[in-house]
Amino acid sequence: MVAASALRPGMAIRLEGELYKVLSATFHAGGGQMGGVTHAKLRNVRTGAVREWRFRADESVADVPLERRPMQFLYTDGDLCHFMDTETYEQVAIERARLGRPVAYLTEGMVLPVEFHEDRPVGVVFPDIVEVRVAETAPPAHGVGTENVWKEAKLENGVVIQVPPFIAAGEWIRVDVEAGAYVERAKRK
Repeated sequence: MVAASALRPGMAIRLEGELYKVLSATFHAGGGQMGGVTHAKLRNVRTGAVREWRFRADESVADVPLERRPMQFLYTDGDLCHFMDTETYEQVAIERARLGRPVAYLTEGMVLPVEFHEDRPVGVVFPDIVEVRVAETAPPAHGVGTENVWKEAKLENGVVIQVPPFIAAGEWIRVDVEAGAYVERAKRK
C-alpha cells in the first residue's frame, strides 16, 4: 500500500479490482482543516481507457509491482504491436490502444522495456523524448520580428506537429513523446 500523495507517473495501482498505470499525479496541499488532494490521470491496463481520479491525501492505494524486460519492437500488425525478447527470442503482442499516443513513435529495431504483470505484457516504457525526421513542411523562414509564429510539419511517422519557422524538411528534431510537441533541433552528425 502507498499513500495517494506518493503516486508518481509510471506506477501501477489496483483500483476497484482493475489494474491502472499512473500517467500523471499532482498533489494539492489543503489549507486549514481541509486535507490535501491528489489528482491522478490513470490508464486502464486492460482496456486502455484513460480516466481521472481524485484521492484524499490520507487515502491508501494498492501499488502493484511490474516486471520490466528489455524487448525489441518488431512490427505492427493491425491493432497489435509485436515485441521480441532479445535473449530468449520469445515474442509477445500488445494492443495499440494499451500503448496510447506514444505508439506512433515506435520504429523497427527499437529496444524498450516491456512491463509484465503475472507474465502478461501490460505496457511499454517509452523514452520521454525521441528524435524524428521532418518529412514535409513549408520552406524555412528566417524573419526578424517579435511574432512567435509556428508552422505545421509532417514527421516520417505520419504525425503532424507544430514547429518553429526555421525548421526545414529532412531535418531531425526532438519531440516530447507524451505531449507530441517540438522540443528542439536534434544534434545529429
